[in-house]
Amino acid sequence: MIFYGYHGVRQAEKEVGQRFVVDLEVWKDLAPAGWSDDLAQTVNYAALYQLVAGIVTGPACNLIETVAERIAAAVLAQFPVDAVRVRVRKPEAPIPGVLAGAAVEILRRR
Repeated sequence: MIFYGYHGVRQAEKEVGQRFVVDLEVWKDLAPAGWSDDLAQTVNYAALYQLVAGIVTGPACNLIETVAERIAAAVLAQFPVDAVRVRVRKPEAPIPGVLAGAAVEILRRR
């Protein structure tokens, strides 16, 4: 998922903003959904997207670690999943040098 947000320690990041890439994995027993073909037995991916969008495009945080923790906590609070892995990347992180960006990845379980 790709969003435009205003997270970062530097004032310019909070004013100009930049792209953020979020990878999200959730763990849940999918056998009931697979056998029933019923959306109510799984996780609605569109709802997950909207949740992540609201956090990444919402109020600014200094750290992408905070963004990742907010996403993980919200997913665990609002969806019937056993675990969630969140990776937040800043492809244009303002760091001197040649790099493909900065990223954090966390795994949280119930």
